[in-house]
Amino acid sequence: MLLAQVARRIVKRGQLTLIDAGGKIHEIGDPDTGPRAGFRITSRRWQRRILLNPQLAIGEAYMNGGLEPVDCDIQDVLRLLIANMKNARSNRWYALLDRWRILIRRLAQHNPVGRARHNVAHHYDLSDTLYKLFLDRDRFYSCAYFEPGVDDLETAQAAKARHLAAKLCIQPDCSVLDIGAGWGSLALHLAQHGAGRVDGVTLSEEQHAFARDWMTREQVDDRVDIRLEDYRNVQERYDRIVSVGMFEHVGIGHYREYFETVRDCLKDDGIAVIHSIGTSGPPAANHPWIDRYIFPGGYIPALSDVLPVVERTGLIVTDIEILRLHYAETLKHWRRRFDAHREEIADIYDERFCRMWEFYLAGAEESFREGELMVFQLQLAKQHDAVPLTRDYITEFDRAHPEGLMAAE
Repeated sequence: MLLAQVARRIVKRGQLTLIDAGGKIHEIGDPDTGPRAGFRITSRRWQRRILLNPQLAIGEAYMNGGLEPVDCDIQDVLRLLIANMKNARSNRWYALLDRWRILIRRLAQHNPVGRARHNVAHHYDLSDTLYKLFLDRDRFYSCAYFEPGVDDLETAQAAKARHLAAKLCIQPDCSVLDIGAGWGSLALHLAQHGAGRVDGVTLSEEQHAFARDWMTREQVDDRVDIRLEDYRNVQERYDRIVSVGMFEHVGIGHYREYFETVRDCLKDDGIAVIHSIGTSGPPAANHPWIDRYIFPGGYIPALSDVLPVVERTGLIVTDIEILRLHYAETLKHWRRRFDAHREEIADIYDERFCRMWEFYLAGAEESFREGELMVFQLQLAKQHDAVPLTRDYITEFDRAHPEGLMAAE
């Protein structure tokens, strides 16, 4: 089988047991060198599709029953495949597919306001119950911050908000713009950390409705305002700007527009912090399965995609922090909670949806553990003296709030 031959050239770490559509078993690799997993392909049609376009077709096959893990689960399969992803680049056909995706990535990531709203709705306007079942109680849908000895998602998410407040140098009565405010989680935490006014913008109608109701219940709607608005339409100027988990949706062709908006909305002595998933490897194209089924129009940048654009806008990079395995740990918690409520989620949607999200959560976790994904926090300013000369102020703020703050009761 041609697919087995290709797999032998790619799987150099660990062992793959591949059962083809004819029932033949192919043992590939060495179990002493890495993870072990196996799967069965249920038809020759899926066999052909996986051979021709594995990045797209493996996920589609799992969603639709064309690929079934054997003596393991999809997490094990993806761990093995992602651990060997670099070897796939030596395959000429797969390398050609990657080059093609890079060539068309600006078209695929063209996100004017209307298309951006549609892309956001695809993922964030799903059932409110879905997110309630697997996120933490404050609904942070981004990388948590796990300090030594902490394995509690709620604590780690509150610590993330506190860490961002420290980098923003939050002061009494300062005004904050939260670009991509989601359900209002970070905005509320920043208000609790002392911000005088927090304006958040989101394109998700479901998130907006939830956030407005939440702020009213918490009786902070006079200080925290979550608006249904595109960030490009914001005209006010702020002391602080923060954006967490939103930059991945901007699209590479809009980076100049994004950072010019940050610059124009930031006061001269202001501070901005951008928190985003990134890649430690070179610039590439978005994963085709993720782009089609999970985050259409998105892109995971390399720092070399981002920093030249920042430089051209006149903003100053005052700090960069790389969070490596924090998101893997966050995704582990989300995946376990999703699995614990799988029957409830299947009742809302169906089995195919559950398998799609299992593939998404497991693949994302393993991409942070075995692949090139990471998270960067980019601190920006207009003036060199906008932040203290050493990073001690971050540690001091963190130590002053060891438990963080948790907004929800």
